[in-house]
Amino acid sequence: MTRIRHKSLECSPGCAVEATLQLIDGKWKGVILYHLFQGTLRFNEIRKRLPNITQRMLTTQLRELERDGFVLRTVYPEVPPKVEYSLTSRGQTLEPVIMALKKWGDEHTQFQHSHDVCVE
Repeated sequence: MTRIRHKSLECSPGCAVEATLQLIDGKWKGVILYHLFQGTLRFNEIRKRLPNITQRMLTTQLRELERDGFVLRTVYPEVPPKVEYSLTSRGQTLEPVIMALKKWGDEHTQFQHSHDVCVE
């Protein structure tokens, strides 16, 4: 059964948390943001850092991050076209959130240390 999401944040004090998690939900968005905190990257550079993500999924996640105002996609008129992704000022405001999630994960989870599973 699909969960009905709230249309406004006036439902309870926890709705702001729900709204934030909706914006950065998905398996890859937080990790993509983490890598973009280090600077502007091209599509294939992001893909190399996330070897288990499909091209389609990366495209989808980047489009959603762009739509929500976290990522800026810049296309340079070259042949072949050069496309770069960087954080907007809004996207940069998520750094403490993502870094807090990473810190918590480092301290409270056990996982295999490989590039496809953990962010280093």
